[in-house]
Amino acid sequence: MYGVFKTLGLDLDRLSYSSQTAQMKKLIEALETPENQQQIALLSLNTAFADMKTKHEAFETIFGEQAEANADLRQMTSASAIRKDLEKNLKTYLNLLTAMKDVPDWKLLYSDTNELVKAAKNSEVKRKEEKPE
Repeated sequence: MYGVFKTLGLDLDRLSYSSQTAQMKKLIEALETPENQQQIALLSLNTAFADMKTKHEAFETIFGEQAEANADLRQMTSASAIRKDLEKNLKTYLNLLTAMKDVPDWKLLYSDTNELVKAAKNSEVKRKEEKPE
C-alpha cells in the first residue's frame, strides 16, 4: 500500500488544489482495487478510508463551487475600473460646469457645485491631518 502512496506522490499537500484533486482521485481509485481493499480491511482502515473519500468528495464540491464563483467574478468589472470611470465622468462634468459658468442659466448650478467641491476638498484635508495622531 505504501507503494501506491509513493507512486502518486507523498507531497500532495504541496500541490495546487487542482493538482491535489486530480491526485486524490487517482489515489482513491488505486486504493479501491480489490487487493488494496483487502489490505485496508486487514489494517482496520475501512473507516479512515471511507472518511477520506467522503471528505475528498466534499472538497471537490466546494472547489467546483469556488471555481465557478471565481469565473463569475472575473466577468465583473473591477472596483478600480469602476472608480476610474466615475472619476473621469465627474471630471468631465466639472469641466463642463466650469466652461459654462459665465452662461446666465448655469451660474447658480456652477456656484452650488463649486461650493460642494470646496467642502469635499476641505473635509478630505482634515481627514488626512487627523490620521497621524
